[in-house]
Amino acid sequence: MPSAFSPARTVVFRLHWALGLTAGLVLALMGLTGALMSYEEAITAFVNRDRIQISAAQDRPPLTPSALTARIEAQLLGQRVSALTLSGDPVQSAVARFARDRAGGRPSPVYADPTEGTVLGPVRLEAFFATVRELHRWLLLPGEGKGWGRTITGACAIALLVFLGSGLYLRWPGRHRWRVWLRPNLARPGRARWWSLHAVAGTWLLPVYAVSALSGLWWSYDWYRAGATWLLTGQGLPARAAERAPGGKPPDGKAPDGKIPEGKAPEGTSAIDTAWAEFSATHTASVATLSLPGKEAAAIRIRWYAPDSNLRNEATYDARTGAGLTDKRAADAALGPRLADNMLEVHRGRFFGAPVALLFCLAALALPGFFATGLTLYLLRRRAGQRRVPGRASRPAEASVQG
Repeated sequence: MPSAFSPARTVVFRLHWALGLTAGLVLALMGLTGALMSYEEAITAFVNRDRIQISAAQDRPPLTPSALTARIEAQLLGQRVSALTLSGDPVQSAVARFARDRAGGRPSPVYADPTEGTVLGPVRLEAFFATVRELHRWLLLPGEGKGWGRTITGACAIALLVFLGSGLYLRWPGRHRWRVWLRPNLARPGRARWWSLHAVAGTWLLPVYAVSALSGLWWSYDWYRAGATWLLTGQGLPARAAERAPGGKPPDGKAPDGKIPEGKAPEGTSAIDTAWAEFSATHTASVATLSLPGKEAAAIRIRWYAPDSNLRNEATYDARTGAGLTDKRAADAALGPRLADNMLEVHRGRFFGAPVALLFCLAALALPGFFATGLTLYLLRRRAGQRRVPGRASRPAEASVQG
């Protein structure tokens, strides 16, 4: 074990606090926004509870996707539905999402009665969570996913991995017992108390932060995503290229164009209805999102979740005939492809179950605490250095109070 005075330990210690004063602030912001996004669906459902439930819906059969789309577009002139989210619960409303307009903006999604097509109102908090997502992913900087913001957040995810490695190195137990190493000693005075809290909490949460950082890089760098895809599946990225983070542009990269006549369904209506009928007959979904194909699309895609499952499945159908093409089910896939297809759920901890998802949320909320305790340690150390007797050898004081 290197001594507290070794050059290597001093370099690692200075790297740790230098990154903490820079990347640590960004990570604290990403932690707060990430915690909010962890329960975005639950928060949105609570705020919109009056628009989610449909009264007496059991007495009426649901409309076909094309008929529902036509009725929604007839009420919202000039807007084209690009996706429908349909619930397996007959008393829950549908959610319609729209294609980008000519200015590049995307209208707010709306709730609609799936049996009558009546628009019930926009999804509340959609704009708020859109801002939270952009802040989390690229810090609201210009260029969105192609600008410097994405590079900065990616670099901070790498810095988090450096934090974990350097922090583990600085407090690796040599002469200390594991019980002392894993239990904070808050009875210590001054810097020793803060260091114990900072280091022990970081040790316990190390696996969570490692998974969060490694999965977060999936959306930061295309080369990382390509390499991770190859390691997990043995294959490269699909021909449609790197899929962007949820909430961004459609994976095929094509923005719908052309104005749809009022009250009419988009091109390929019969194929959409045929595909949905086949899907409904062969799948049991708690919720499914039907992406309406553009003029040049070859396939209709339906992403769906099985009851009591957080893992995403996907089925595709021919855009001209509605015939089934592929049916990818998470339950049938090996662990590697399952991870690759559900990387967002891995990032949020949901892949491992609800208790772990809560742990991931709490760990994200703790990131500002690590920044605050690290900053406190830095300021206390500087204050102690100013009081130090001239000529006394300096050393990383916290390294001597570890464990």
